[in-house]
Amino acid sequence: MTPAAHIALRNVSVTFPVLSFRDRSLRSRFVSAVTLRRKTAIPHLVSALNDVSLDIRAGDRVAIIGANGAGKTTLLRVLAGIYHPTSGSVNVLGRCLSLFDLSAGFDEEATGYENIMRRGLVIGARRSEIDARRAEIAEFTELGDRLDLPLRTYSSGMMLRLIFAVATAVEGEIVLLDEWIGVGDQQFRKKARQRLDEIVLRAGILVLASHDIELIKSTCNRAILLEEGRVAAAGTIDEILGRYLGGAKP
Repeated sequence: MTPAAHIALRNVSVTFPVLSFRDRSLRSRFVSAVTLRRKTAIPHLVSALNDVSLDIRAGDRVAIIGANGAGKTTLLRVLAGIYHPTSGSVNVLGRCLSLFDLSAGFDEEATGYENIMRRGLVIGARRSEIDARRAEIAEFTELGDRLDLPLRTYSSGMMLRLIFAVATAVEGEIVLLDEWIGVGDQQFRKKARQRLDEIVLRAGILVLASHDIELIKSTCNRAILLEEGRVAAAGTIDEILGRYLGGAKP
């Protein structure tokens, strides 16, 4: 475990500008052009996170709990550096392994081996690091010579094997997970679960967004309840689950 791993968020808010359907429609734009209407569409601001402050340290296994739309995935993307806060500050000390949006960076026309490099670079690994792990990744997928073929020839199960193998080839001091990953047939799923368990065990920090109550109880030692983008409560697993299950809608 890495003692230095640390996450600190101070008054973080994230808002997204969204144009109304009327403003986005081709017909509306055409009418505006024909009539020379110069009125500028004013976007509607959607608040995904609102004044979130967190302090997560090495050894913490934190469950992010909340109803759909509460801001769980947005929070993970802020921690991963995918989203930048509209206001507030984010300080993440330690390398993040982001186990969500796993298919980003894959090209269906490229071969399996080429996609190992493409996806590895997307998740922040160095080219030399990917080269060093290339054979290990290939072996873990159990795809053999199929790795020389374009991804468009793969079945969905083969794709999942490759995606998981690349995503978990590079470890991080901080693991960000949006639901637990279950991939492939029963034999491969057991193998994938073992690898994921090992990664989490070695990580300094785990942040897990999930609706799976049993998984949360068996994996995490702290919980944060999000409601409409705000931190409604933070504390022990039993405390937060009691509050959530007592009145929230999963």
